[in-house]
Amino acid sequence: MITDGSVKQESEQGTHLSQLASVGQIAAGIAHEVKNPLTAVKGFLQLLEQDGRREYIQIAQSELDNALATLNNLLQVSKPDLENEDFQTIYLAVEIESILNLFQDKLYNIRLHTEFFHTNIPISGRKNQFKKAFFNLIKNAIESMVGIGTLTISHELVGNEVIVKIKDTGVGISADKIQLLGTPFFTTKEQGTGMGLTQVFSVVYQHGGNITVDSKENQGTMFTIKIPMMQQVKQKGVKTLNLHYKEKLSMKHFFFENRQAFEERLLHEAINVKDKIEEIHKIGNINLLSNAHKLVLFVLEERGHELISFAKQEGIAWAKYSLTLAFKLEWIQAIRRTVWDFLYNYDLLSKTEADRLAFYSLEKQINENIDQFLTYFFISYSNYKDELLATHQKMVDDLSVPIIPINREICILPLIGPIDSLRLAIIQDKVFSEIENHHIQSLIIDLSGITPMKHDATVQFIKLIEGISMMGCKTFLTGLRAEIVKNLISIDAGFKPMAKFKGTLEQALNDVINDTERKR
Repeated sequence: MITDGSVKQESEQGTHLSQLASVGQIAAGIAHEVKNPLTAVKGFLQLLEQDGRREYIQIAQSELDNALATLNNLLQVSKPDLENEDFQTIYLAVEIESILNLFQDKLYNIRLHTEFFHTNIPISGRKNQFKKAFFNLIKNAIESMVGIGTLTISHELVGNEVIVKIKDTGVGISADKIQLLGTPFFTTKEQGTGMGLTQVFSVVYQHGGNITVDSKENQGTMFTIKIPMMQQVKQKGVKTLNLHYKEKLSMKHFFFENRQAFEERLLHEAINVKDKIEEIHKIGNINLLSNAHKLVLFVLEERGHELISFAKQEGIAWAKYSLTLAFKLEWIQAIRRTVWDFLYNYDLLSKTEADRLAFYSLEKQINENIDQFLTYFFISYSNYKDELLATHQKMVDDLSVPIIPINREICILPLIGPIDSLRLAIIQDKVFSEIENHHIQSLIIDLSGITPMKHDATVQFIKLIEGISMMGCKTFLTGLRAEIVKNLISIDAGFKPMAKFKGTLEQALNDVINDTERKR
């Protein structure tokens, strides 16, 4: 029995798909008439770059890139099966977890709360299209929250539907604009095109699902996606590809012969990384596609030392430019899956069924070499980050103990902010080291910028003064406020003869310099 609600839902989906089809026809015509000339203009601009004014050419190229990107997005809407992706078993909870890893650098000020139930319930669909759709939804949710916010994602089975909810505490959407969401070129962002949500709605409806939006301005937005569960699980493995093969062609030369097909398959596997390729190249001058071919070459030829060196270089580059590790990991795993597909197709085309041992040995070699690359990549990445953190920590320590030399014998130590036991330990190490290495005779410590110290820190500060005196250096304390004086006199440690007190830094500096000159 068909309910009124079901009829209404099907009608809404049909209307939306009809609208998308109309937009798609227009988009296809625009793309056909405009994309080729734009591509030609871009090529000529690259040739003119040698002679023309660089800044104008760069701006023109940037605008052309934007135009081409918009046309590609329109093509995707008009022809959603552009990638010719097969239906397969999908566990949405697993895919969402992997997508969240790509946003680790965006979640510092955002609380992430996940509620995943019935995670073993699959749906059937085009995995890469779903990954791109959820990537867009999560990205929009994060970008809608300025400063601190909460992102809540849930997954559960209700009846025969897998329901995913993505809720943020962002700026929200006004009621009159909610019904326009998913329409090409409608967006609430200043720099947006609306194509991301268009793709989301399109994917959900094409898979027999439904999507609703609840939102209140300045309170947040929740997207609810309902997808029919898969009635029968069908596992899909490697894919038969249309590749070129010559008799007795080696595996290495098989890859060279099908270089373009390898890139296309790799980009198909790395759906969320391919949109970042140009950005990564601009930030770190890292060519992901070129490096993928280099990695495969090292793996197939078992050039272990070069593979390790390459992994170390990559690790340093990704650490140096703070590129998101999750993108690198997804990219390498996409390379692995693509290599497996090529290995499978090579076996089919070369008809080497009799030599099973050689085939499985090659498979093991490929896996071990890729694992070795990942191992040295992460070690190199970690080492570089550790060194960077150590350098930053040293810089912070130096800034927290800014010893300023006035001449060979006199230095000033202006202290600012809170002084606790940890910072005092750093101050002590630095002060003692500087007195020893530079033979400082007088150290003026200005306390006008510090906050009141707790009892333990005050005791430790007095011991610092005693230590300076033991090293033959005179201590002058300036800028003592009432609260600090009360703390010092409450501890009868007898340190007062070891230090001299001046009202201001200027007074202390004049007295010390005059005293030094008199002795000379």
